[in-house]
Order: sequence, then structure tokens, then C-alpha cells
Amino acid sequence: MPHASNAQFHPPLSLCPDLPVSPKPRSLTRFLLLASLGLGAIGSAQAATYYVRTDGGSAAQCTGRSDAAYPGSGSAQACAWNSPLVALPASGAARIAGGDTLYIGSGTYQIGSAMQPVPSGSTSNRTRILGRTGGSVPKLAGINGIHRVIDLTNSSNVEIGHLEVTDLSDCVYGHPSAGCQSGGAWARGGLYASNSRNVWLHDMNFHGLGARGIQAGGLTDWTLERVKLNRNGTAGWVGDLGSGSSSNSGNIVMRDIEIGWNGCGERVATGEAWACWGQQSGGYGDGLGTAATGGHWLIEDAYIHHNTSDGLDLLYMDGGNDSSVTLRRVYAVANAGNQVKVTGNALIENSVIVGHCTFFKGKYTMQDSESCRAYGATLLLNLTGNDTVTVRHNTLAGEGDAQIVHTGGQSSDRINILNNIAVGFPYFVNGQARPFNAGNAPGTKSISGNLAWNVSSCPSGVSCSQNPKLTNMSLAAFDAEPLAGSPAIDTAPRIAAVTTDFLDGARPVGVANDIGAYEYGSDAGVPPEDPPSNRMRTGGNAPPLPSNPGSGNKGRLRAAPVPGNGSTGTAAPAQRATPDEQPASRPQALTALVRRMYDAIFAN
Repeated sequence: MPHASNAQFHPPLSLCPDLPVSPKPRSLTRFLLLASLGLGAIGSAQAATYYVRTDGGSAAQCTGRSDAAYPGSGSAQACAWNSPLVALPASGAARIAGGDTLYIGSGTYQIGSAMQPVPSGSTSNRTRILGRTGGSVPKLAGINGIHRVIDLTNSSNVEIGHLEVTDLSDCVYGHPSAGCQSGGAWARGGLYASNSRNVWLHDMNFHGLGARGIQAGGLTDWTLERVKLNRNGTAGWVGDLGSGSSSNSGNIVMRDIEIGWNGCGERVATGEAWACWGQQSGGYGDGLGTAATGGHWLIEDAYIHHNTSDGLDLLYMDGGNDSSVTLRRVYAVANAGNQVKVTGNALIENSVIVGHCTFFKGKYTMQDSESCRAYGATLLLNLTGNDTVTVRHNTLAGEGDAQIVHTGGQSSDRINILNNIAVGFPYFVNGQARPFNAGNAPGTKSISGNLAWNVSSCPSGVSCSQNPKLTNMSLAAFDAEPLAGSPAIDTAPRIAAVTTDFLDGARPVGVANDIGAYEYGSDAGVPPEDPPSNRMRTGGNAPPLPSNPGSGNKGRLRAAPVPGNGSTGTAAPAQRATPDEQPASRPQALTALVRRMYDAIFAN
């Protein structure tokens, strides 16, 4: 099979025909580029391609070079292997080499011993491990308490995609009452990586692991697209390796991701969250957290929700001149600590951040004292000197000590807070109103064009006398879309660099931009045939995400299976049911970025 150039670190569509293409303009450009790369790959050097199927054979029985079942007798037959462990055995030499491709067929594969690290490819010929498309998503299920299902230690120039990674137990590693038993059908983690560069993870679902979905540090130039990290027992993404260097460098890019319900176990039979715990109970609970790190982090179209500690914790960014955080179209809601926190240079725009930090109070076995860790600030900014932080066109709400907290740093820092909406709710400690912004950061602050409601103090550059008139202004079902007649409409000073909104729709609509994350009346990139009643919006903190969000809809919404449904395979005694929804009631509307994420992952 021809092997594509790695110049843009994406495969040509000819090699991954069912890879979904997002309808956004960015993806159209990528589509045209990848098509040209695919044509250019014709006649390039051949790379070995191997296959895994549940009806394949052992290393002695099959060569792995043919996508065919083991015929039932003979050795060295032209047939597929029966497990990824044949390709990457725990001991002995790997049976695939750098630059090879391993296709894994539908079904469940129990991984009971640690696979060795994926061999590194090259910048022009990366190693690829891909689930076959066109059927149910292949499931790699860790058992026997293995520390990781996929290992990327010292692995570079690698692509992994179209896989579900989980285990087959309800247990939560280290939990006082739901702990894991030695030798059981559980795994500590889904993927481990260190000293790894130029890796692309896409269309993957890490869920229900005993401890963490991904543990990764010492990374350079990693990209995650259409990846989910949900209901892992201690955390979603852990960036602290505990030994060696955990600091990252280069570009760390995450697009169309979901990180939710981490710090909770997952019931195999139902897919629901249970046994949730935070740090005071001995757990952890961050959705994404790192150790001290550098790098340029870009996170777009992210849904970060219902984690038992912080949602997105980038507080340990090193604050260096060559590191930064950019967040666009992030929907962070109902995490039990801070929703978002960053250190150093940062840009946060077109996001909806809802600090419902008491969501877990009295629910899911969480201790009440674990709610609103670190005072529950909706957005926490930490400065280090010579930093520039810009917070613009966001909608924030919360019950913590302030909507925006800025702390630390020096007088050389610059803090720009522009065109945001903030809605305060009674402080979880004493029920009193709290300020729009607070903190001891001595840097220069530029605050203008903001609209706030129910806050205790109103600095210059913030209008606090008008109800912003949003669709739902209760904390439990907060919906940030402005209603007709909202004072946010057509009243924001123009920022030339901001030309779209939270829904990726055009700004401005009307005579001026709107304050906050939404642009009222924007088409949001939805095809005309999509009826408005089918458009998902922010609103509600009930367990979200339908398993078939596009069922019955026209346009880009399509009925499609969620990874984890229907993938029964032949090798596992138990299967997880619908891991992407909670059985409890769901809100009627969700953010459009979540819809786009599902469109991208599951569109035909």
C-alpha cells in the first residue's frame, strides 16, 4: 500500500476513506491539501501493512499480512493476527517496524499484558495503528490491572486513531469502597507517553479506566482531534509522569475534544458514572492537568464538564516567553473546582464558562467539602511577569469567589478583559454577591465593553445596571445565548481579530458585534435546511450528550453510533453499554460545538 508523506501530519483521504471531514472552512482547506498529498504519495516507497481481526490467528498461525480469518489449520497462513499483542508483544521483538501500518478490525480485544511501545516512524513515513472504519469501532480492553493499554514511551512520528480504549470492570483504582482487585478485568490507564514527538491521536474514546485516560509528559508537537476522555477513575489527562521530565514543548493542539466525569468510575453494564471522589477522599479528579510545562497549547471546540476537581488546569505552565495557552470555543461547566485556570501568556475567547462548582454536592458519593475547590473561581489567571493575557468575547457565570481572578506576576504584565458577559450567583460559602474580577496581580489592566449582572463590585469598563437577558439565567441550566432585546446585542466595541463567535458563526450581525460569546442572529455555520429546533445550544448541567444526537435531523446532523455501542466482538465476557450518555435526564439543548464534535466523529 502506498505510504503518504507526513508533511502535514495527516493521512491522505485515500488511505483513510471514512475519516470524517468537518464542514468548517479550516477543514475544507485541509481536505484540499490532503487530497494533493494523497496524489503525491502514488509511487512512493512501500510500507508493510498488517491486520488484526477477532477471527485471526496467532503469530505462528498467521503472517498478519492479509485481512482474512485464520482458516482453521496450518501455520504461516496468509491471514490476520488475533490481537494487537501479537504485533507488539510484552516481551521479545515487535512484529511491526517503524513506518508500518496496523489495521485493527471490529470487535473487543482483551489486553492482559503490557504492549511494548509503538515503534517510531519517520517524518515522511509514520507508524500507524488504526481501527478499520465502516463497522463498529474496535475496542481495546485492558485487564489484569495493567498500567497502560497503549504505550508511546520514546515513540515519535506516530498516528493512532479510530479506537475505543477501556477496561471491563466498574472499579476505581485506590477508591476506599470501589477499589480494584488484583488480577481483575481492569486497567489503570489507557495511554502512556513520554519523550514523544509528532504524534496524532484522532477519533478515539478513552473511558472507564480504573485511574486515568491518558498519562503523558515530555511531549513535543502533539495533536489530538475528536478525542474523548470520560469517566476515568482518577483523571482524564494526567501530565505528571512522577519521574523524569514532564515538561512539554512545541505545539500541543487539541480540537473537538470532550473531557467529562473524570474522578468517577463507570458502570460496565450501563455506562453511568458512579463512585465519584475528589482530593479530600484520596482521589484527584482533574479533567486535564499537567506538571510544570512549556509549549504552545491550542485548545478549540472543547467540552469540559462534570470533572470532580478542576476542569482545565494549565496553572503549571512555566510562564516563559516561548509558551502560551489559546482557548477558543471552550464550553466548561459543572466541574467541582475551577472551570479553567492558566498561567502566563494566554488568549481566551468565544467561550462559555459556567462555574457551577456545587454540582456534585449531595450526589455521586462526593463529599460536600470537595465542592468548589480553590474557592471555585470561574476563570483563574496566574501571571509571571512580561505576560499578556487577553479574555475577550466570553460568557461567564458562577458561584465562586469571582468570575475572573487574576493573581501574581509583576507590573510588566498586561491583562485585557474585553467584551465579556459575567453573571454572578450567590457565593457558595455565604450566599453573598461576589465581584466581577478580583486578585492581586499588579500588571496593567485594560477593561472595556463588559456587561455584568449580580456582582458585588463594578469596575470601570463594566456595565452592571442591565440584565443581560440570556436564554436561561439559572445556574443549573445556564444558557448563554442572548434573547431578543438583550443589551448585549450590537453594543460591543469592534475587535478586528474576532470575526466569529462561540458557534463559529460570523461576527458582526447587525451594526456592531455583540458582547459575550454568542453573536445574536449568526448563522453559526448551520446549513439552511437545518431547522432551528435542531440546533444544540448551551444550557443545563444535567448529564449530557445523547448517544445519537443527530437522529431524525436534517443537514449535518446524522444518526450514527457512538463508539462503544454494538461492538460486541468475540473475546470479552462483558461489554460496556452506551458509554457516552448518563441514563438520567438530559437537557433539551446543548452547545453547538458539541454537535460539531459529534458531526466530525460520526458523520458518514
